[in-house]
Amino acid sequence: MSVESQQCLCFVVLLIHTVIGAGEGPTSTTATTTRIEQNELTVSFPPLEDLYNSTPEKHFATENNTVVTSQTGSTALLPCVIRNIGDGIVSWIRRKDYHLLTVGLTTYSSDQRFQAIHLQHSEDWTLKVRFVQKRDAGVYECQVSSHPPTSIFLRLDVVEARAQISGPTEKYLKPGSTLRLQCSVVQTTEAPAFVFWYHNSRMINYDAERGINVTTDPAQRLSDLLIPAASASHAGNYTCVPNNAVPASIYVHIFNGENPAAMQSSSPSPFGFEIQSCLFLTVTRFIIQR
Repeated sequence: MSVESQQCLCFVVLLIHTVIGAGEGPTSTTATTTRIEQNELTVSFPPLEDLYNSTPEKHFATENNTVVTSQTGSTALLPCVIRNIGDGIVSWIRRKDYHLLTVGLTTYSSDQRFQAIHLQHSEDWTLKVRFVQKRDAGVYECQVSSHPPTSIFLRLDVVEARAQISGPTEKYLKPGSTLRLQCSVVQTTEAPAFVFWYHNSRMINYDAERGINVTTDPAQRLSDLLIPAASASHAGNYTCVPNNAVPASIYVHIFNGENPAAMQSSSPSPFGFEIQSCLFLTVTRFIIQR
């Protein structure tokens, strides 16, 4: 190979090496940088203010000063719903004497009618009062342990349900007349499970053979007693007895002739006439003797 050919070959090799080196340099650097960035583990922490602001705030979902009305003998439920309670503990306190009733699910009162109701993972801590009495009326506090403790107050109103028979307390009928009595349950917070009617001391709800028909609508708090043709045997005291209310009574008179009440009010008493006659005769004799 001539000298000129060797020089030409060296020049070509040098040129190829220069071009390859120039192309690989940046590519190699970029690849290396990419590998480093992909394998880098970086950790960043938000400011403490952001951490505190993102924590859900504890609050009551039950409205403060909620009023619950219950009737005597029934079960009262006082709700207390708390959002985001965390590690807080719920206590129920009777405000009129500051008596601690429950802490968590434990009843601290000697009166076992009081009980805290709470299902796991629920936000509701309801105070249950069984067989409500008039003395249970008043304000109750639902308190959550915190610094300082937070509370809401609920008022329990207790009413006494009672039966009421429409019309006067005495009814006068002639034989063969229709006797209809309607009993309604008033001041009640729940429908009665049943309503019994008594004639004197006998329960007559099922005395169809004696001509007595009783129909009850618990949802409407009404019960009707019907006797299409009353006889002397139907006279007496009738009492309406709901299972959850004070009973009511009425007396039914079955008679022949004029209304006894009208007779008593319009006719003078024969005993009164005799007394007046005797007094007149006594005075007359006294005057004659003088």
